[in-house]
Amino acid sequence: MDGLAELDQGRAAYTARAWSEAYRSLAGADRSMVLGPGDLELLARSAYMLGQDDDYADGLERAHRGHLDGGDAEHAIRCAFWIGHHWLFRGEPVRASGWFGRAQRLLDERAGECVERGYLLIPVWLQQMGDGDYQAACTLTAAAAEIGERFGDPDLTWLARDEQGRALVQQGRVTDGLRLVDEVLVVASAGELSPIVTGIVYCNTIAFCQDAYQLQHAREWTHALTRWCESQPEMVAHNGLCLVHRAEVMQLRGEWSEALGEARRAAGRFTAGVLNQLACGKAHYRQGEIHRLRGEVGEADQAYREASRCGYDPQPGLALLRLSQGNSNAAAAAIRRAVAERTQPLERAALLPAYVEIVLAVGELDRATAACRELDDIADRHGSDLLRAMSAQAAGTVALAAGDPDAALAVLRLAWRQWHQLDAPYEAAAVRVLMGSACRSLGDEDTAALELGAARAVFVELEAAPDVARVDALLADSTADAADTCGLTARELEVLRLAAVGKSNRQIAVVLVISEHTVARHLRNIYVKLGVPSRTAASAFAFEHRLV
Repeated sequence: MDGLAELDQGRAAYTARAWSEAYRSLAGADRSMVLGPGDLELLARSAYMLGQDDDYADGLERAHRGHLDGGDAEHAIRCAFWIGHHWLFRGEPVRASGWFGRAQRLLDERAGECVERGYLLIPVWLQQMGDGDYQAACTLTAAAAEIGERFGDPDLTWLARDEQGRALVQQGRVTDGLRLVDEVLVVASAGELSPIVTGIVYCNTIAFCQDAYQLQHAREWTHALTRWCESQPEMVAHNGLCLVHRAEVMQLRGEWSEALGEARRAAGRFTAGVLNQLACGKAHYRQGEIHRLRGEVGEADQAYREASRCGYDPQPGLALLRLSQGNSNAAAAAIRRAVAERTQPLERAALLPAYVEIVLAVGELDRATAACRELDDIADRHGSDLLRAMSAQAAGTVALAAGDPDAALAVLRLAWRQWHQLDAPYEAAAVRVLMGSACRSLGDEDTAALELGAARAVFVELEAAPDVARVDALLADSTADAADTCGLTARELEVLRLAAVGKSNRQIAVVLVISEHTVARHLRNIYVKLGVPSRTAASAFAFEHRLV
């Protein structure tokens, strides 16, 4: 096949989004003849969609020079911008700055307005977003969208509006921001944007919907991204992130095996390209979370290590793993460090539920209470059902640890309804365990047994072995009468049984979701009621009288 035939075939394949054929034919034409800058751009974009980032950057640089040689400053500026964008997301800000600077110089040398001026606002608003200056970013993205509309450039228009929606959500203007985001979804799904911009919009928007705890929006966008990826089976660039997002949605719905499979595919098959490399860390972390919940400690530890190796902070999962292993000091140190490093409210919200659980385990009720208040404030400001569920569950956990089961039940019932409505079976079951403990503290053993039994059924179905074991411990001999318990209350009997099998006060506090101070108080009462002087004697009494 001669060069012209290959060029025609490459252009047709590009239009059909047959990326492998487009790249192969355009590369063949490039070897046979001198390609114009427009066709070099097609070659570069095909390489991008196949995850071949070096070829993408090389093709754009050649196209940039070709546009300059041909006196087409506008397209040369556009290529320079996308090269800078490429290096920015590859973590090389110096090279990115050089290309953005070249684009700006060419723009300044050119008389009159052009749409490229709007594209060069993108690195500025990205910096503003990174600095947390969402008001300034909101103003700048609105200006860029206006430029895009004026010049009839849908890519710039909707990139800007998507980021404007993100800035509005971060400012607490959730309804306004999500309205823009929903409109972007319509445009992207209709195929009105270029392939690269479509992928960027999908992945960026899902990430920020998840970061803002807008679960329904994240699910809808993930479904749309999945359909888009399936329509282009040869595409590599966005498939890794797509699989990670699918895994996150599946895990919350209780589809753990399927989620684990998607996360493994993302980390194993789709590693080419900067976007997929970013996804690898998240994919390993998602694997770690599922292994941890299943009690597969070694696999979880290894997955968290792989996430860290890829540059992804494995918290709070790793801290919760250490807590489950009885290493509460390591867990507390890790979660305190992670929370202290986060400055933005929504970033902190991702860590605060685990922080509450861990600091309660080390007896820091005041810190847990303060974290609970902070999470409640964030939930109020951002209006997310997911945040409200997290906040209510944390509040119930703290109230239970503080010895106020009535207050705990009030917020835990709210948390259960919200998790149930969000179709999050594991989280809903975890709340039912807390509700069962609260009912038991109030002497309502029948309701406690019902709540714990319902939670156990969910944990069994999910294969959440640690939670099954924890519920079994709480359910053990719960129907024994007062004579069989030697005068101990149901809670005191739980504490004695755990102490008798060697659990420390901290470990007992974690299992029963109470503070260490409360555990110590229960143990003192147990010693008095049994007429024994020590923990060892109480344990011996428990085995002798078949209380264990």
